[in-house]
Amino acid sequence: MDLTKQYNEKELTITVKGKIDTINAPDFENEIMDEMGKFDSLILNLNDLEYISSSGLRVLIAVEKKLSPENIPVTIKVNEIIKEIIVISGLDKVLNIE
Repeated sequence: MDLTKQYNEKELTITVKGKIDTINAPDFENEIMDEMGKFDSLILNLNDLEYISSSGLRVLIAVEKKLSPENIPVTIKVNEIIKEIIVISGLDKVLNIE
């Protein structure tokens, strides 16, 4: 997993390339949680992601659950492969994917 963070004022974009699997999903979650309180909107750019495991999907749900009550929008940009995984899992109904 290759992860980069970029701020545009109070909007944080986290770009992830490679794979989010059981081994690195906690690192992915920690990278997001380390930024909590510093942004007003979050974009997770997963366009260059090759694979996401159920552990990675759990992180996406946890982030949405954490930020939703605070009215902080989360946008998840995905390619067709990752979109299919999210749709098959039924998470497209709770996650804002593009």
